[in-house]
This record gives sequence, structure tokens and C-alpha cells, in this order.
Amino acid sequence: QVRLVESGGGLVQAGGSLRLSCAASGSISSINFMGWYRQAPGKQREFVARITSGGSTNYADSMKGRFTISRDNAKNTVYLQIDGLKPEDTALYYCKAGGVVVTTHPWASGDYWGQGTQVTVSS
Repeated sequence: QVRLVESGGGLVQAGGSLRLSCAASGSISSINFMGWYRQAPGKQREFVARITSGGSTNYADSMKGRFTISRDNAKNTVYLQIDGLKPEDTALYYCKAGGVVVTTHPWASGDYWGQGTQVTVSS
């Protein structure tokens, strides 16, 4: 069983910064990529950024510049630094681990989601 736990969300004023963390735990052999998505009230979940085990990163075009994703492979943890927060960044931020191989089933891989961490930006 794989579990993802996000942390670091909160209420901040516009212009502030936050660093979100997501730690994966369980009988994990490897994780291909880890990423962040967000879902604002009344909107669909959208892609924010992802990072591979080799450190390659991808960002949604609208997220480039203020969002920085990083990863600690030894800790199976991914981070999302958000600077210059805007009220429109208010959302539930979800972590995703993709291509996860667990020790009990080394012939297969799967994707897992966390429960999300709330980011609220006041104007």
C-alpha cells in the first residue's frame, strides 16, 4: 500500500509564499514521477507541475515563473514552492505519484493521489 501525505498549505496574503510538501510512504521500490495538481472551487482539477526521478521538470504554461517543483528521491518527497501568491491560486493542491513500483508487485506500476492540502490566498 502506498500513501501520499501533503502538508504546507494554509492561509496567506497575496504576494506571500508557501512551500508544499508531499511524502510518499509504503513498500515503494521506485517512483517514476511526482507532481502537483490543483482544484479551485467550482473548477476542474488542473495540472501544475511534475518532476521525474531524474530531475526533469514540466510546468503548466500558466504556472511558469512563480512555481518551482523539486524532489528528494531518498525521502520519496516532492516539494512545490509558490511565490508571489495571488487570490486565484486559492485551491486544494493534490500530490500525485506516477509509475510507482511496490516491492510486493515488482512487475507492475501504478499511480497514487494524496488527499490534498488547502491553499487560501487573501487579497
